[in-house]
Amino acid sequence: MDRIDKRLLTLIQEKASLTVAEISSRIGISSTPVWKRMKRLEETGVIRDRVALLDPRKIGLDLTGFVLIRTSDHSDKWLKDFATVVSTIPEIIEVHRMAGDVDYLLKVVAPDISGYDEIYKRLIDGVTLSDVSASFSMEVIKSTTALPLDYAS
Repeated sequence: MDRIDKRLLTLIQEKASLTVAEISSRIGISSTPVWKRMKRLEETGVIRDRVALLDPRKIGLDLTGFVLIRTSDHSDKWLKDFATVVSTIPEIIEVHRMAGDVDYLLKVVAPDISGYDEIYKRLIDGVTLSDVSASFSMEVIKSTTALPLDYAS
């Protein structure tokens, strides 16, 4: 990955709707090489997808929670069941398997605390958990989907 690829990736991380012509103008190379680079970056999986980012509060999702889960069952079957359950709950927008005291960390969005309670009930109804606790965001200090490209090679 060279400097031009990194510049291209920086631009589309900032605004994925840029056209190839706009990107080529900003990078200073013609459109065909930009298109070929983008195609290669998509084919190799560097560019996974291009999406629109929504403001959760403007669509009625005023509560963001981080749910910490501990389980006493670490079997493949439990993990498969857990993955199935969390994949069916659209308000769970991220799931991370963790190292340390907590086994899983979930990022959840909901309209309010009652909405979170409904999500919680669906979660515990679908899979056995040892301990579930949640913390709720009061203010977003930083939020980005842009990855740092200094490490890209």
